[in-house]
Amino acid sequence: QVQLVESGGGLVQAGGSLRLSCAASGRTFSGGAMGWFRQAPGKEREFVSVISWNLGRTYYADSVKGRFTISRDNAKNTVYLQMNSLKPEDTGVYYCAADRGPWGIDLPVRPTTYDYWGQGTQVTVSS
Repeated sequence: QVQLVESGGGLVQAGGSLRLSCAASGRTFSGGAMGWFRQAPGKEREFVSVISWNLGRTYYADSVKGRFTISRDNAKNTVYLQMNSLKPEDTGVYYCAADRGPWGIDLPVRPTTYDYWGQGTQVTVSS
């Protein structure tokens, strides 16, 4: 079993920055991946970014590319999402998720692929 706890959400003005953290406890999977998703009211959960545990390979949604950076600290079993130049459309509940893998060249981007989810943290960007 894996437990995921997100933190770092909050209210920020457009153009500002936030850093989300996701701490994983319990069993971890070296060949797996950690992803960030978000969900705005009335909308489906959408992919934001993913990172592989072993090689640190990353992938981003086009909507956040160049503004968000995903990283991981294997020693702390923690994944981060640095969000810069935030826009009102970035508002939503942000979830981290863990996939057991193993993954090679491709990385998981569909929420149904992931095995474990955190409780979510609210990010609100005001205009």
